[in-house]
Amino acid sequence: MYPQAGAGGQYYFSIGSVEAFERKLDEAQSELGIPSHERIPVQYHQEISTGSTLLSFAPTILLIAGIWWMSRRASGGGGGGGIFSMGKSRAKLFNQDNQVNVKFKDVAGMDEAKVEIMEFVKFLKEPQRFTKLGAKIPRGAILSGPPGTGKTLLAKATAGEASVPFLSVSGSEFVEMFVGVGSARVRDLFQSAKKHAPCIIFVDEIDAIGKARGKGNMGGNDERESTLNQLLVEMDGFGTNEHIVVLAGTNRPDVLDPALMRPGRFDRHIAIDRPDVSGRRGIFDVHLKPLRLADNIKNSSDFAQKLAVLTPGFSGADIANVCNEAALHAARRSADYVESVDFDTAIERVIVGLERRSRVLSPDEKKTVAYHEAGHAICGWFLEHADPLLKVSIIPRGTGALGYAQYLPADRYLLSTPQMRDRICMTLGGRVSEEIFFGLENITTGAQDDLQKITRMAFEACANYGMNGVIGPVSYGGERASQEHWNKPFSEKTAERLDDEVRKMIVDSYERTRKLLTDHRADVEKVAQRLLEKEVLTREDMIDMLGKRPFAGRADDMDKWLEKNRGEPSAPPNFPETDIPTPSPAYKEKDP
Repeated sequence: MYPQAGAGGQYYFSIGSVEAFERKLDEAQSELGIPSHERIPVQYHQEISTGSTLLSFAPTILLIAGIWWMSRRASGGGGGGGIFSMGKSRAKLFNQDNQVNVKFKDVAGMDEAKVEIMEFVKFLKEPQRFTKLGAKIPRGAILSGPPGTGKTLLAKATAGEASVPFLSVSGSEFVEMFVGVGSARVRDLFQSAKKHAPCIIFVDEIDAIGKARGKGNMGGNDERESTLNQLLVEMDGFGTNEHIVVLAGTNRPDVLDPALMRPGRFDRHIAIDRPDVSGRRGIFDVHLKPLRLADNIKNSSDFAQKLAVLTPGFSGADIANVCNEAALHAARRSADYVESVDFDTAIERVIVGLERRSRVLSPDEKKTVAYHEAGHAICGWFLEHADPLLKVSIIPRGTGALGYAQYLPADRYLLSTPQMRDRICMTLGGRVSEEIFFGLENITTGAQDDLQKITRMAFEACANYGMNGVIGPVSYGGERASQEHWNKPFSEKTAERLDDEVRKMIVDSYERTRKLLTDHRADVEKVAQRLLEKEVLTREDMIDMLGKRPFAGRADDMDKWLEKNRGEPSAPPNFPETDIPTPSPAYKEKDP
């Protein structure tokens, strides 16, 4: 709205362009005859929009914010430092304020390793006791063993017993795509350790940076090798008066660089294997304490022993998983206490997977699976060196197993030729049983996994263990060497001879298994029919049907436990000296 004529005020209007406005203004003033010195002066005042100004700077602001975010992420998102803190160590420090509460009493199943690593506790607690005699404190120790055996737990227990700061870091945290970052982090780690000395450094999965140099390097600068070189320098023996112990854990000690394993760096090599029966019982005692057990097993001193017998080859992590699965199973059925049936279900789930009641087999398929598993069971029962049966089931489990037979392997490290042949015959039992009862034309694909196992065992016996008289006492590295090398480590003529001997060994075992099952045809029928009726058979069921195994002095831990709980007199077992705990897992057959 414009003001009235003659009144003061301001007028607002839009113009097309500055040049056109000035030209039209001059023309209007000329027509009105206004002298040039009285004409209206034109002044311009530019107004800037805040929004448009910020919009013009938006790309620059986004670039700066992106650089800042990347630097924060590179530094772990912690308290500052940005890209300049990439060389800082990522080790977690456990000290007096955040101390390690794990003690040696919390670690079971590795008594020998605890005795050996206890020396490090004494070194850190009383260094003068050793230095006054001129001894030097060991620089470090390698803890090697299968996954889940408690390497990290043992390192924490060492720090907890010594009551010293504990620096924990993973080997993969030293590896970055930026050159020099890994070496800088190693230097920072040892500088931090010197500030907190005496202390313990634990490097988990050290094979990430400690692999042998010169392998797999296609030229140029290898950041992993630079990191390893810096670690070797830090552990090279300088500053031996600094009370710093370096512990490292790995599942693959065979790939570590020899310079890392020499005396003066990692002085001790501590092997932590899977626990034996007594070790598993100790681990079960530790993990059963937090559970709310039923009274009938809580007050039983033999329950942990029974669980230890039922879990051959289990590591500490497997046992912890069994206890946890048992508690979860009890919670799913809304029970107030964890009972024995929960542990039986948990052990089966860990070994062969979850039971699949939704997979319904046809009567013919169920009958085939029953006779297949009965063949395995009879071979394991009547072969002297075979692993005795622990449980057999025809309930589908896991992703492809229609049935399974679980055995209790003897505690041994060595495997003789008769034991190898009996194990092959036992594995062939399912296939031979199908042929005997259903005919050669009706053999199913269920034995495919068995055939793979026996072929692998026979090849290892001939090509690796020197158990064949024709091939002779030579070792070509077995199947592993054939897979790792571009060329086979033997000639074509030897390869043909190996093929012939492997096939001959399997065929001879096949005929031996056929004769055994033919002689015990009635027993196979009995076991198969009982399987079709009950679906699951245990060691007690096998003893009730067939009697005890006809081999004197071959009682295993399960037989001794059954005799003790039945109140029967138990003959002293005649175990050979080599019957010591085997690291192999529980032997089981899965039929796809």
